[in-house]
Amino acid sequence: MSNIQTITMPKWGLSMQEGKVNGWLKQVGDAVEQGQEIVEVESEKIAGAVEAAATGVLRRQLANEEDVLPVGGLLGVIADASVSDADIDAFVADFLSNFKPADGEEEDQGPTTQKIEVNGHKLRYLKRGEGGEAMLLIHGFGGDLNNWLFNHEALATDREVYALDLPGHGESTKDVGEGNLAALADTVAAFLDAVGVASAHLVGHSMGGAVSLTVALRHPAKVRSLSLIGSAGLGSEINTGYIQGFVSAANRNALKPLLADLFADSSLVTRQLVDDLLKYKRLEGVGEALATLSDNLFADGHQSSVMADQLGELGKPVLVIWGEEDRIIPVAHAHAVSGKVQVEVLGNRGHMVQMEAANDVNRAIARFVG
Repeated sequence: MSNIQTITMPKWGLSMQEGKVNGWLKQVGDAVEQGQEIVEVESEKIAGAVEAAATGVLRRQLANEEDVLPVGGLLGVIADASVSDADIDAFVADFLSNFKPADGEEEDQGPTTQKIEVNGHKLRYLKRGEGGEAMLLIHGFGGDLNNWLFNHEALATDREVYALDLPGHGESTKDVGEGNLAALADTVAAFLDAVGVASAHLVGHSMGGAVSLTVALRHPAKVRSLSLIGSAGLGSEINTGYIQGFVSAANRNALKPLLADLFADSSLVTRQLVDDLLKYKRLEGVGEALATLSDNLFADGHQSSVMADQLGELGKPVLVIWGEEDRIIPVAHAHAVSGKVQVEVLGNRGHMVQMEAANDVNRAIARFVG
């Protein structure tokens, strides 16, 4: 019965214990291709689609819309049309009788975040995967390593992949020093030294893209390639209303409409996402850190560092990924560099394209660094 494939509730992020079914994208009897999105589910933090692990026919849906299942729980079954209903029923019965949800106490089996001292400051990071050419994921302004919930594990199947909280963000030091790209880039280079990585593929989102570019310019030996997602540093325009609003927002009503601008589909802004960001913004030192970065990087309504003209001088492979509906940094910046580097623009996606089109982004990066 090895040609029967399960569709199970995924685990997105370290704390996810269960997920809710939002709706099926395929119906029983539909042919499905490996990699096709077949069911939408959501955790408390984010919603996303589960892909088919195999090509075949969707033979069973074992969870309905609004059902809540533990991580690993059986959502559905894919098999060839030639497999009998009796065999599938037996397979499902066997799965359900042997399935035990992971106990929250067993979380120590998986990776956990760690802290490391870099230049006298603590930085939080998460490492997944082993071996291969190392990769480092660098989040954007006001983000943290959880911005890579849908990407980290997928990218770590054949290599070690680190995600860190930049200074001023997440659970890292709130001291941003000079608060410019050079200071952030030097911290990233020192972080790679501290974890024993000589050079890495850098994947940067938004401000993290500008940081990645700056690392490549200041510490070229540390960088194997650049994947820049909705990146700062490639043009002068930026939605400064969003930046200033994010810096000053002090409550849910101020924050929620701003976060809607991050996604093409604003329904992805969950209550938990707003609450997590409010909690972060109330930490001591965060207000000063964000204001310092904003004043340095996005003064007078423009990006202060534009490095598009230096892409050709890097001597590194560069991939640029953008959501066509990006309301924070215009997609025009991607089109402007398309002659110089590889560019992928994804339709109906916004600034958080690595969340909204995670499977497409993961495949593009894996192909590029592969």
